[in-house]
Amino acid sequence: MSFDTFVLREAYRRYQKLGDKLTDAGKLIDWKAFVPIIAGLFSNNTPLGGRPNYDGILMLKMLVLQQWHGLSDQELERQVTDRLSFLSFLGFPERIPDYTTVWLFRERLIKSGKMEKVWRELQRQLESKGMDPKKIVAQDSTFITADPGHASMEEQRGNTAMTRRSKDGTWAMKLKKSYFGFKLHVKTDLSHGLIRAFRTTTASVHDSQVDLSRRGEVVYRDKGYFGVPAKGHDATMQRGTRAGPIGIWDRLRNARISRRRAPIERTFSVLKRTFRAGHVMVTTVPRVKVKMLFSCLCFNLMQMLTLEKKRQASV
Repeated sequence: MSFDTFVLREAYRRYQKLGDKLTDAGKLIDWKAFVPIIAGLFSNNTPLGGRPNYDGILMLKMLVLQQWHGLSDQELERQVTDRLSFLSFLGFPERIPDYTTVWLFRERLIKSGKMEKVWRELQRQLESKGMDPKKIVAQDSTFITADPGHASMEEQRGNTAMTRRSKDGTWAMKLKKSYFGFKLHVKTDLSHGLIRAFRTTTASVHDSQVDLSRRGEVVYRDKGYFGVPAKGHDATMQRGTRAGPIGIWDRLRNARISRRRAPIERTFSVLKRTFRAGHVMVTTVPRVKVKMLFSCLCFNLMQMLTLEKKRQASV
């Protein structure tokens, strides 16, 4: 340990007395288990050599840190250089990756297809800690807005778009209000409040087209999924049709389902307000997906910390 690192650690101990949620939550995860997954994303094994590789865990933590605080790549580099709590979470590295390295790592995560493996490893660790889903879940979706530029609903998007609007973003309407961008579909475990599965699509994809449930699960869903069966045991709210309005028993059933699925609304509130995941500047579904991956990972870290505090209080 260098003298500079020693001084930083001592200064951080004084800060830690005030509380540091992210560092405390980070201790609940085995970061080394992600090493085999992200190994090879950086390699300079060429005859000419090149810049030294960054540690894979450091890069992974950089993306977690970014989503935890809702920072741009440039602001992430600036804040890591300036803040003790950020350096502590990263393990007081000797070198700090610049913002272009962060962007490159995120792009390689997308192209390598390793995002899903990172998510599966997180779920494995949750279950190894006794936080299994208990087969009772809720599914819902929320809009993730993007910058439409000067595009109207009728104008063409995609690779031929000439403005700064999103390439993959689409328009959708809900309750007479228009949204442009993407949609995040989430399945939440109602036993522990943890996110178990997610999917990102363009905003125009209807909720009923995405089913995150598994066989054997009881899945609570709102009226947006009416008429489309789930893979799990279907607990979807009923709505009236042309044949007529729903009866009293269906209204009572809807009320019960509404109470059961209510915790998923908190999930979206935390994702958007705490982790600032409600609006993105990226332009494609894969790039939104990696953003949402780390937003959901951050949510689970915070929820794990809450569950751990409750456990310790009950001992």
